[in-house]
Amino acid sequence: MKISFRYIGVIALVASMAACKKDNYAGPSSLLSGHVVYQGEAIQLERNQVPFQIYQYGFGKVGPIGQTFGQDGAYSATLFNGNYKIIVPNGQGPFLWKQTAAGDPDTVNVSLNGNKTLDLEVMPYYMIRNPQITGSGGKVTGTFKAEKIITDINAKDIERVSLYINKSQFVSGGDNIAVTDLNGTDIVDVNNIALTVTVPALTPTQTYVYARIGLKIAGLEDMIFSPLQKVSF
Repeated sequence: MKISFRYIGVIALVASMAACKKDNYAGPSSLLSGHVVYQGEAIQLERNQVPFQIYQYGFGKVGPIGQTFGQDGAYSATLFNGNYKIIVPNGQGPFLWKQTAAGDPDTVNVSLNGNKTLDLEVMPYYMIRNPQITGSGGKVTGTFKAEKIITDINAKDIERVSLYINKSQFVSGGDNIAVTDLNGTDIVDVNNIALTVTVPALTPTQTYVYARIGLKIAGLEDMIFSPLQKVSF
């Protein structure tokens, strides 16, 4: 049976209208944001290294929306309104994410209808307390206290502490121009740890750097940091 060009044109027009209608659906517009925190204090991390996952309920078995936390522990995701769950996979981050009785990552449930701020509470192994970072004579010195938060069977030792400096506001093991390390076994007093790093020659010349103190936990890849600080020297 032959189909006239007139009918072919009608079919093409209907298909085109359907495609346009599909393309014109509104995209996600609700912002879910917050920080990963301990008792309301943001956990300082290495940027884009600690992952978390967002799942949406009601759409069958679909994969997660993968995200990472920022340097200051912040996160954000633009989503459709609906019900979601958030998890941090086991072994990620310098902290313990709550788990189920079976040892799987527990979920934080979120009902989203417009923009929402939601902080994610975790239990860090250590916190960097009272960080003081100063500069003088071409050197940067940092002092702090390492507070052990997890002291039960899950407790871990300090592998090392580090003082990082960089020309930009991204400062970590992967973003630095100089670093000094102190092994955990060489720490005499966890309440009074001091580190000094020499500022290398900077091109172009500048009289300041950005600095952070990092603490590496034995057996974990991710470090916990002090807040970013701009230091003149």
